Amino acid sequence: MMVWTRWTVALTLALALLAAPAQVAAQWLLVPMDRSQPNHLKAYGLTYWSLAEGFEAEWLLNYRGGSFLLADRPEIRREAAFRGVGWEEADAGAVASIRATIAEANMEAVPLETAPKIAIYTPPNTTPWDDAVTMALTYAGIDYETIWDDGVLGDELEEYEWVHLHHEDFTGQYSKFYLTYSGAPWLQEEVARNEEVAASHGLPHVPALKKAVAGRIRDYVDQGGFLFAMCSATETLELALAAEGVDIAASFADNTPVDPDATALMDWSRAMAFEGATLELSPSVNSFSDIDGHQVNTIQRRDLGVFTLFDFSAKFDPVPAMLTQNHETVLRDFYGLTTSFWTERLKPGTIVLAEEADRAKYLHGALGEGSWTYFGGHDPEDPEHQIGDPPTDLSLHPNSPGYRLILNNVLFPAAKKKTLKTQ
Repeated sequence: MMVWTRWTVALTLALALLAAPAQVAAQWLLVPMDRSQPNHLKAYGLTYWSLAEGFEAEWLLNYRGGSFLLADRPEIRREAAFRGVGWEEADAGAVASIRATIAEANMEAVPLETAPKIAIYTPPNTTPWDDAVTMALTYAGIDYETIWDDGVLGDELEEYEWVHLHHEDFTGQYSKFYLTYSGAPWLQEEVARNEEVAASHGLPHVPALKKAVAGRIRDYVDQGGFLFAMCSATETLELALAAEGVDIAASFADNTPVDPDATALMDWSRAMAFEGATLELSPSVNSFSDIDGHQVNTIQRRDLGVFTLFDFSAKFDPVPAMLTQNHETVLRDFYGLTTSFWTERLKPGTIVLAEEADRAKYLHGALGEGSWTYFGGHDPEDPEHQIGDPPTDLSLHPNSPGYRLILNNVLFPAAKKKTLKTQ
């Protein structure tokens, strides 16, 4: 007969525990991005944070609104709870079922590698214009740094994988705000700051400064950078690039009409998205060119409607599919100094990601080793945002489909490069 001592009891219990099924966490956490997700915007921040911490992640294109598959770690669960992001456990069986669905449908699983280092090209002072991308990053909890003209001309762009352009006028006309705000202290400060920077680089005026900056930004894309621009930065960057060898800068600087003969010499081979545009020659008309289809500050102003996202093949066109992941396909349009883009002004090869009637709203293209994305308008949740209006409180719009498009672009550079078949 076996004598039960405290040691034999302990050994028996230990062996029993070893033989029992282990209570372990699921292998993955599914972060759904369909309408069941309570906070779409912070889900991007959670995914970015997971990558920055060195955890595995995948982007499930076209699966439940473009869901994320994250490693099931206690740290990620805690972070998700802190951010208010919804998730579901996904064990081996659940993941196998997801992968089978993806294999049979217009879906794709894209591995995400590293969290891209982000820079916002923005002035060093606070202007009356807030910035949708800066607000989106801050709300989502995604770190970024800022850069301005000195940094761009000093080759600091190469430190970043992803750069967003604040609502800058790269023609050097200060968005023609002087028509209404010539006496405003914020505009006077902006003029003085830009003139000082131009002089410090030995340039004759601000248009020449902005043209030089635009050229460096183009080089950044050509050498492998990811560029995202909204509002006036989209149109004016292209105009500055096309004017590389044309002396129209002096007219901008002097606030005098541009010589029509000079505009005919614009070199559109330097531009990335547009061609054949006509400059607005009059300094008294608050428009840059005929690229913009809404002409918000002119008598040709068009009413807002809705814009529709195109449906791309996740297997064969993963790049545009990534950029258009959403739980909505028809979105309310919103104004900006540049709101939309006439399709007849697009270069061949430019991918239209979304359109409103006969105008494009959202564009993507490649240049050299890199790529660019343009999104017309100022604030997806404030259709007629005015100078001096308070910034949008994104806690009131945690499921904004328009802001989702911005954050798609932030994660785009994290995708494993061999999957980017359309690059």
